[in-house]
Parts: sequence; C-alpha cells; structure tokens
Amino acid sequence: MVNLDTLLRQELEELKRHGLFRDMKRIDSMQGPIVVIDNREYVLFSSNNYLGLANHPEVIKAQVQASQEFGAGSCASRLISGNMFLHEKLEQKIADFKCTESAILFPAGYMANVGTISALVGEGDLVVCDKLNHASIIDGVRMSNAMLRVYPHRNLERLEDILKNASGYKRRLIITDGVFSMDGDIAPLPEIIKISQRFNAILMLDDAHATGVLGKTGKGTCEYFGIDKGVDIQMGTFSKAFGNLGGFIAGPLSLIEYIRNRARSFIYSTALPPAIVGGCIKAIEIAERGTDLRERLWSNVSRLRDALVGLDFDIMDTKTQIIPVSTGDVSSTMKASESLLNNGIYAPGIRPPTVPKNKCRIRVSLMATHSNDHIDRAIEAFRKIRS
Repeated sequence: MVNLDTLLRQELEELKRHGLFRDMKRIDSMQGPIVVIDNREYVLFSSNNYLGLANHPEVIKAQVQASQEFGAGSCASRLISGNMFLHEKLEQKIADFKCTESAILFPAGYMANVGTISALVGEGDLVVCDKLNHASIIDGVRMSNAMLRVYPHRNLERLEDILKNASGYKRRLIITDGVFSMDGDIAPLPEIIKISQRFNAILMLDDAHATGVLGKTGKGTCEYFGIDKGVDIQMGTFSKAFGNLGGFIAGPLSLIEYIRNRARSFIYSTALPPAIVGGCIKAIEIAERGTDLRERLWSNVSRLRDALVGLDFDIMDTKTQIIPVSTGDVSSTMKASESLLNNGIYAPGIRPPTVPKNKCRIRVSLMATHSNDHIDRAIEAFRKIRS
C-alpha cells in the first residue's frame, strides 16, 4: 500500500537537496516599488506591475465604485447570468485598444491561452511554438491533442523548415510570445508574419508582457513594429502592465464568437468580479491618457541596464523592462538572490523548471514608479555581488 505522506516527503527532500525547493515570501503591503516582508522594507524588482497601476489611486477608486454598483461577485459564468455591462464595456475597450474587431475576457491569461488553443486546434492539426513560449501555451496545445513542434528560440530557419514539411495537417497554427517573459527579448514578428502567410498558417501572438508597454501608445508588439495586419489572434493579460487580473483574446468577430462557443475555460468559469473589471477599464484609460508612465519606465530600464552592463553582468539580449541577470547554476543564483535580499532588494532567483539547469538568473523587472534612488540601490546591491 502506498503511503502518500512518505512518498511526497521523499520527493520534497529531493528538491531541497538540489536547491529547487520553493517557499513563499509573504508581502504585507501594496504591490508598489517598496514592499514590506517580515517587518522590513525592500525595493521590489520582481513584479510585473510595469506601469505601477496596481496601486494607482484612480484604479483603486474605480474598483470600489464598481463593487458598490454591481456587487462583490458575478456568481455565474458569462453564458448563464454572469455577463454584466462592465464585462462588455471592457471587451469593447480591449478591441479598441488592440485595433481589432472584437475581444473576449477570461478570468486569467493562462485560461485565455489554454481555452483558445484547445478550441481552435485538435487531432490532425499542427501547432508550431517558439521554445521559450509561456507554459500556458504548451499546456493548451497538449490539451488540444494537436501535434506540437518546437523551434529553437527566434530561429526562423527552423520554423520555416517545420512548415515546409507540414502539408499533411488540416490546420497549421504558429504561436509566439511578443516579449519573452524570462529573457526580455522581442519576437521577430514581421518575419514570422511573412512565414505564416507563405505557408497559409494561422498566427497567434501572446502579448502579455508587451501590452501597455511596447509601442508609442502601449498597444504592444504589433505597434512596436508598425504592424496592422498579419496577426490573426492577439492574447493579453491585465495582470502585468495594467496591474490587475484577467486575460483576453482580441481579433475578428468570427474568432471571438467561436471562442465564446467552444473554449471550455470560458464556458465553465465564473465571470470576473465587477471590481476587477472596473479597475481594468480604468487602467486602460490611464494607459491611453499619455506617454508619461511609459517614458518613465523606459528611463528606468536604460538606467539600470547600462549600469549592469558596466558591472560586466550578462543581461542576455533583453530589449525590454525584463532584465535577466545571468547567474549560471542553481547554487550561484540563490547566493546572489540572498545577497540582494540582505541589501534590501527583493529579486528572487529563477531556477529549473522555469529555465534550463545552467541558465539560472535573477529576473529583474522594472516599474515606472521606481525612483532614481530605488534604481541606485539596486545598482549598489549588484555591485556588492561582483565584489
């Protein structure tokens, strides 16, 4: 007879021996540039709150007002009785922001990817993914029973080779992140569009870490490259630059109606609470209001990136607010993370399975609300790792 407790404890001890055991730090404050952990203040450099909207007073006020008007929860799926005025208003906001015909909300970005992919493709279809695509994309493909082929990161020759030998499949779907969440680099989207058109493939863009950040008005990777055609499906989240919760798919009306009728993670999930939706609407409005937050974010990125390069850190090929500081193996990474923590900087080490065994790193992410002093404190903390 299997003793579950004994079995799990043995596996947990194995994780500890290899430095891969995870526990959680408890944050006792807002998700701002300064957070409180164990009664001590730290400068936070691991949040996806890129524009600082998670604790923006207008967003908080909008969430309170939405709760007062529409209640605490939606208490049903969108297709039963959970569809409210606010949900439809936010979907129209998304479509306008992404310059698409329509959009649909999901309770989380993970659910948007899993639900959409598994609805669009199945047995007899092919999905081709960049090796560094988000885990939710891979999980969605696995759930779909479609054939999955992976090409090396940003390797367009390999992508093309795969599609050259894919004539036997009913549908061919290419999926790429816009901004890659652990490396901070940007997909070569114009070239991927050309390849998708050459081989009559559907193209899906996971724009989670680019939405609100890339492009003159923050519309994401398409705007960054000046692209207005060629991407069939745009996925994004509200849990990054918009500082909240929820995922979405934007595209033609036929796509959105199809997802509404076929995506299990949409059909069988309770709709987002009114407060969240109200806050997301306000976050888009603030992001559209001007360029101040994005300009401040990019100024912070340049300041820290230049300093890290000056200290001879390998920050890979990052072009964005995500700056991976290469630290090598697990042991070196955890020592670096502990050193940063001791010097008032919270930036946890990233280890397997999130990244390969010998490509561990400190994933530094910047916010528009970081001050020059916050950046300087991080620079000094990294300098001590080098000494």
